[in-house]
Amino acid sequence: MKNKELNINNQKINYSLRTSRRSRFMRLSIYGDGSLVVTKPYRVNENMVEHFLMQKIDWIISKIGVISKLKNPGLNRNNKKHYFENKEAALKLVNEKVAEINKYYQFNHNRICVRNQITRWGSCSKKGNLNFNYKLLFLTPGLCDYIIAHELCHLKEFNHGEKFWRLVEKVVPDYKEKRKELKNIRLSFY
Repeated sequence: MKNKELNINNQKINYSLRTSRRSRFMRLSIYGDGSLVVTKPYRVNENMVEHFLMQKIDWIISKIGVISKLKNPGLNRNNKKHYFENKEAALKLVNEKVAEINKYYQFNHNRICVRNQITRWGSCSKKGNLNFNYKLLFLTPGLCDYIIAHELCHLKEFNHGEKFWRLVEKVVPDYKEKRKELKNIRLSFY
């Protein structure tokens, strides 16, 4: 991986350039500390990378700005030590929230787990197991409620169809706003 710098409108953008033989397209990743990683296919030259970055500069600056405004530094951490330090508290919170929200739904579920997931806030298996990211501990209560309600509703509707969203809406009436808010703090940034 090479460390590179791009100057745009008197602003320096530092990034790490990764080359991948398996990659077919260029990809941008922005992490919790604001670092930018560009992954390029093996045959793409560095001039093409700079051109690609120039095309995406508004998006890059926007996302770096969102990350710098995050109020909770716990979301910016991504290591095993941080996970193990917070796992028990996260599991306690998730169990309490599932019990509270499920009073309305009365859905049967199996195991509840808290994990250090890289790309998901939560998931529901066909066996009725609920998995949640430990970083729910660092979200606002409203976002946490939305994620838990979302996964609980998959116990009844294992899709994202109209019936599913009506179920979510019964407990989280502003779910559309919560979805938009959550998109601004995607886990891939951390």
